[in-house]
Amino acid sequence: MTIQFDLTDDQREIQDLARKFTADRITPFAAEWDEKHIFPRDTIKAAAELGFAAIYVSEESGGINLGRLEAALIMEAMAYGCPATSAFISIHNMASWMIDRFGSQTVKDKYLPDLVTMERIASYCLTEPSSGSDAAALRTKAVRDGDDYIVTGTKQFISGAGENEVYVTMVRTGVEGPKDISCLVIEKDMPGVSFGANERKLGWHAQPTRQVIFDGVRVPAENLVGGEGEGFRIAMMGLDGGRLNIGACSLGGAQRCIDETLAYTRDRKQFGTAIADFQNTQFTLADMATELEAARILLYAAAAKVTANAPDKTKFAAMAKRLATDTGSSVVDRALQLHGGYGYLMDYPVERFWRDLRVHSILEGTNQVMRMIIGRELTRQ
Repeated sequence: MTIQFDLTDDQREIQDLARKFTADRITPFAAEWDEKHIFPRDTIKAAAELGFAAIYVSEESGGINLGRLEAALIMEAMAYGCPATSAFISIHNMASWMIDRFGSQTVKDKYLPDLVTMERIASYCLTEPSSGSDAAALRTKAVRDGDDYIVTGTKQFISGAGENEVYVTMVRTGVEGPKDISCLVIEKDMPGVSFGANERKLGWHAQPTRQVIFDGVRVPAENLVGGEGEGFRIAMMGLDGGRLNIGACSLGGAQRCIDETLAYTRDRKQFGTAIADFQNTQFTLADMATELEAARILLYAAAAKVTANAPDKTKFAAMAKRLATDTGSSVVDRALQLHGGYGYLMDYPVERFWRDLRVHSILEGTNQVMRMIIGRELTRQ
């Protein structure tokens, strides 16, 4: 971004590319994906042809090596068509980045060529049935046995579970606490890997979500990402970017609903007048647009800080995620209200966005945890 808080020409080109891809390959089909619970693997692989599977993977590893703001622009644009699909691609990017940033050359060579093209797709496995916000309490164990680790445990709410081939997994290699968590790459076809039933979710119907179950899975020690005990640090660094991306998905979904609402209120007449001409409607739309723009500017600024590795990057990522996801849900809720009874019908896209955006204030760290992070950083100053 320039000092005038505008996008550069290169950033606008990236944004336009993502918007065109969304208009052609996502928006026309997203309602059917949602209604029929279709996982659009071919569309997701098509995104990889544009580099969107390796947005901040280094060029040496086959990625396009963009910054976090550029990634946010891409996620925001794709979420305009389908937040669930955009978020799914974001998760793959986070897992690929972890391998590229912290993995040995051996593990990079083993996985990144297929991840960059999405010949294989990656999931990120941190959450467990008994450890959500308290991620450092995870129980999945990895015990060293010669040249392997033996992994036993269960991961919960894993996007892509059962469909994806690669699972970047946080495991415990020592005693309790964050310092004994490590990161392993585990493959779908390794003996002992299985999956729970597809979760019956409120939204995000265009991507599968299941438990991932590890029952004595033998994983080569060379699949370690980073050193033993570095997993929690890697996970937290990944979440800075993940929080920006999920916030960007809320921005894109909310912008879609504002645009849909503008069109609807101009066309819908009551008492002989388009409801867009009512002052109450205009005031509501004004608040929706103002709040969304404020959240967008904060998220873009936070993305620039994460790219620059600024000292306050984690605080700003938490602020941006909290504001963008809360604002996104609030905007979509008001958009549904302005549609009246029609907003409650699947014939109109607003109800799908209402369902899809609701989870954004929960995942990548709940918004209550975001407040904890922000408050802790403020009181330490």
